[in-house]
Amino acid sequence: MLTRQQKEEIVTNLTEEIKDAPACVLVDFKGFGANDMVSLKKEMRTEGAKFQVIKKTLLAIALKNNEIDTDVNDFDGQIAIAVSQDETSAAKIIHKVSKENENIKIVGGLLGTKVLSTEEMIELAKLPSTNELRGQLVGQLLAPLTGFVNVLSGNTRALVNVLTAVKEAKEA
Repeated sequence: MLTRQQKEEIVTNLTEEIKDAPACVLVDFKGFGANDMVSLKKEMRTEGAKFQVIKKTLLAIALKNNEIDTDVNDFDGQIAIAVSQDETSAAKIIHKVSKENENIKIVGGLLGTKVLSTEEMIELAKLPSTNELRGQLVGQLLAPLTGFVNVLSGNTRALVNVLTAVKEAKEA
């Protein structure tokens, strides 16, 4: 049993984590095994995310402290919260694990201070990460330059091929 002081400390820490995080995922983990939980938490840590089991009353207080208007009792089952340093990593991990194990599922989430439904969180999980989007942008920006360089080098390459053919013809 947690003391009042421990509960206040949990709420204070969770309030700060929710405030600083761009996205949070609310998860129902009823029936999820202890070994599975350990591996999930380990995977979350490698991605810079945190997975924490929390009582609904403490979560409600932390959400209220961040001026987020939602009723945590609307969420079924035992609730845990996954807090990540970017918008998609926690949602991606939870979504991937939920495909492998039906005992864990996304029940909602937060994007900033906006409350998202299960379907919206799953769509968020399907989006590319920030780094993937940056890579795609760089590729799109470099594509015209790469094409231009290939066109310019094509004339030089053709000249070298012609000169090589002339050389081989004179040698023969």
